[in-house]
Amino acid sequence: METKPITIVETPAFLNLARALWTNEERAELIDYVARNPESGDVIPATGGVRKLRWARAGAGKRGGARVIYFYYHANAPIYMLLAYAKAASVDMTPDQKRQVTKLTAALKDHHAVKGD
Repeated sequence: METKPITIVETPAFLNLARALWTNEERAELIDYVARNPESGDVIPATGGVRKLRWARAGAGKRGGARVIYFYYHANAPIYMLLAYAKAASVDMTPDQKRQVTKLTAALKDHHAVKGD
């Protein structure tokens, strides 16, 4: 049985960065993969649950490829694609980026909180 894909929200920052890394077709493959495999990225500590996924770039392979930063909360909330960058451009999120992302994830969690009966 095929996994039902989760809705994806591509933020403006993600779209701007992704355009420099992939063709529209390559980006569509990434989006489809994340929508069907939302827990595939590694959770980045101290970010409120943001995940980092390695993704190949044409001619660079998976290890020399790109990193994708996204937020997955639960199956009834969309996945937010936040950032994308070439591995050579950045290795880890800075403490300031982590603080900003933690605030964002807290707001998204509040917005998409699962309400009890």
